[in-house]
Amino acid sequence: MSWNRPARDDLRQREDESRGAGHQRGVSVRLPYADRAEAGRVLAERLAPMGLDGAAVLALPRGGVPVGYEIARRLGSRLDVLVTRKIGYPPQPELGVGAIAEGGAPVFDAGLLARLRLRAEDLAATVAAERAELDRRVEVYRRGRPLREPAGRPVIVVDDGLATGGTARAAVRALRERGPSRLVLAVPVGAAETVRALAAEVDDLVVPAAPGEFRAVGQWYRDFEQLTDADVIAWLDRAARSGEPG
Repeated sequence: MSWNRPARDDLRQREDESRGAGHQRGVSVRLPYADRAEAGRVLAERLAPMGLDGAAVLALPRGGVPVGYEIARRLGSRLDVLVTRKIGYPPQPELGVGAIAEGGAPVFDAGLLARLRLRAEDLAATVAAERAELDRRVEVYRRGRPLREPAGRPVIVVDDGLATGGTARAAVRALRERGPSRLVLAVPVGAAETVRALAAEVDDLVVPAAPGEFRAVGQWYRDFEQLTDADVIAWLDRAARSGEPG
């Protein structure tokens, strides 16, 4: 797999830099995406030839849900959420030092912890608070319904982009423990370094665009509105009404 650094971070076409069965070399994608729905349709076309019949599509809320909706619709799969939470550095909560996903243990950035002179035990209170918020969101989004069992079936984990990749890493590690027959991570755009680092975590990694100069996920979308819990519920209800298989 080759990684070509784009000359400019503008609207020109980027070479497709994804890995995965059915991947077509030379296919390009135009950035920025109009919105998450368009990004989902681009991803869906990459995933369609990969033989993922019966796959569960698990979107990371909030931003991954409209992306996952388009994938589930294209593949005839059921859409669900896998809830994750960032674990922030207490003096600077926006700085993620790890993440947690439902059903999984916290996953920390060991290098960052070392630079900050922190131990995982020092973050116990933060982890507990994030786990409580994670549990709240699971109840709000799934309304008492259990997560569909991933064991023995293909699972596609979806988000709207990869910056540091902390929450995606926590998600795929939590799912790997539950024995899916094939674990796929699909995101419309990701930082090239993060994409390379996550390739070893999954069976297939599908990322249509991986720019070398990457500041934030939102820079690669024209419409990147912040979503609410109500938005997530609306997308899940829309998916259920569309008759996706259960």
